[in-house]
Amino acid sequence: MKQLRSFFILWVLLLFTQTLYAQKNTKAIILQLKKDIGYLASDELEGRRTGSEGEKKAADYIEAWYKQENIQPYKDQYQHVFPFVYGKEQAKEIQFTINGNTLKLNEDFFVLPFSRNTEIPMVSDLLPEVFEEGQIWMISLYATEEESQDAHFDFEEVMYNKAKEAAKQGAKAVLFYDNYGAKYPPAFHKHSSFETLDIPVAFLHAGAYEKYVKNHPEGIQLSMHTVIHKSEYKGINVAAYIDNKAPYTVIIGAHYDHLGYGEDGSSLHAGKEKLVHNGADDNASGTAALMQLATWIKKNKLKGYNYLFVHFSGEELGLFGSKAFVKNMNIDSASVAYMINMDMIGRLNDSTHALTIGGVGTSPAWGQFISKKHKDFKIAIDSSGVGPSDHTSFYHEGIPVLFFFTGVHTDYHKPTDDVEKINFEGEALIMQYIYNIVMQMDKLPKPKFTPTKQNTAGKVRFKVTLGIMPDYAYQEENGIRVDGVTDGKPASKAGIKAGDIITGIGEHKVKGMQSYMEALSKFKSGDTATCDILREGKQLQVIVTF
Repeated sequence: MKQLRSFFILWVLLLFTQTLYAQKNTKAIILQLKKDIGYLASDELEGRRTGSEGEKKAADYIEAWYKQENIQPYKDQYQHVFPFVYGKEQAKEIQFTINGNTLKLNEDFFVLPFSRNTEIPMVSDLLPEVFEEGQIWMISLYATEEESQDAHFDFEEVMYNKAKEAAKQGAKAVLFYDNYGAKYPPAFHKHSSFETLDIPVAFLHAGAYEKYVKNHPEGIQLSMHTVIHKSEYKGINVAAYIDNKAPYTVIIGAHYDHLGYGEDGSSLHAGKEKLVHNGADDNASGTAALMQLATWIKKNKLKGYNYLFVHFSGEELGLFGSKAFVKNMNIDSASVAYMINMDMIGRLNDSTHALTIGGVGTSPAWGQFISKKHKDFKIAIDSSGVGPSDHTSFYHEGIPVLFFFTGVHTDYHKPTDDVEKINFEGEALIMQYIYNIVMQMDKLPKPKFTPTKQNTAGKVRFKVTLGIMPDYAYQEENGIRVDGVTDGKPASKAGIKAGDIITGIGEHKVKGMQSYMEALSKFKSGDTATCDILREGKQLQVIVTF
């Protein structure tokens, strides 16, 4: 009995010591999270917008962590710069004159983003609302004064449709003008989805119309040089690597970019003031977690796989960083075991304790680790391998993925997503949960990949579908590029592959997303059509049955 009592006391002391150690370790995790998220989500980094100085500071901070932890760079460098195109811009070469007066860009006029780039020398005797074939047409944007005062008037769509029709009727160019004085004047839309027309199109503001056009019944002289460029930027992915000489690599990732001051149009802030969007949860939380997870994997000497830690930029703009990384680093399923992505894991709700795990259907291996019951939090399971974050880029390469996410909240994409609102204790629990999966997987074979059904919620629906995921980052106007193909759908059955560029469906030319959607709307279930595709520079034609 005495011996049993002694054993019991020893067991209690050991358990107590382990509990103290665990608490101390959790405290250390939380302290590091507070430090890292605190810096990444500080005003100093100005929202970590891709291509900004704040992004560069964040990249340097992340690199310094891996150097400190003696985790080596990937392919001889931590920072991997990638170029990308995001929208359009008016070039400095633009010139516009009326009666010899040089007009000021944006103040007097602007060129529409769907305008053709061309130069038209001086043309005389132009009058508003006089439409002659081969001439510049001057068209009032607003049919009524009420339209000019309507905040919901879709000026861009109206101008596009009128200009498109004018081009069909032989207009050489179109100059829209405001002769009422709009309460909500139009402006250049750099993320316009409308495709380039065959003629130049510009808009004249009310003040310029009053000054240069209204009081010239004899007509005006006009010259124009329209130049629209693609907006080209550079982002930075940060990558570190543990090379265990294993046959396969595990990729663990998180994006570190955010919205800057909200200037790219993704902000949900209702006010007009310029405010920093710090993005503490989105996604300084995942960034900070990835840094510590890398250290745990190194210190605990997991050697069953190689481990690649990637901090993506350009996620908020359309997964640009992860797509570039997959392409530029030749990432594929032949060498990668699986990918884990953490995006917004800092708001584990105190009442629901809900953690969403996506990608569970991408491999049968995940079932042994993941269930809806857990001692620390509730788990919502999403089987799909695609979603609005960077794991999607890897899923499309046939790589099993897991996606960890604690949900959207009222501060999402607003300046109020600050470090003070992070649930650090909850994030520490999630990090330990993820690490346990990685630790157990380290002893197991490469997981098998299984494709999953694509979640189409919120997408535009047509009578028919091809069953592809378009690459929304593709900015060329020679078609749409296929990012992924859904098994069993018309595109898959026709042999269309990821990377193909669709240039036509039936008799309908496809220049971009707009004409692609217009083409789909012409077909019904059971129809058969040829589909023109460009594959590795070669033009091919396949038969699609809807």
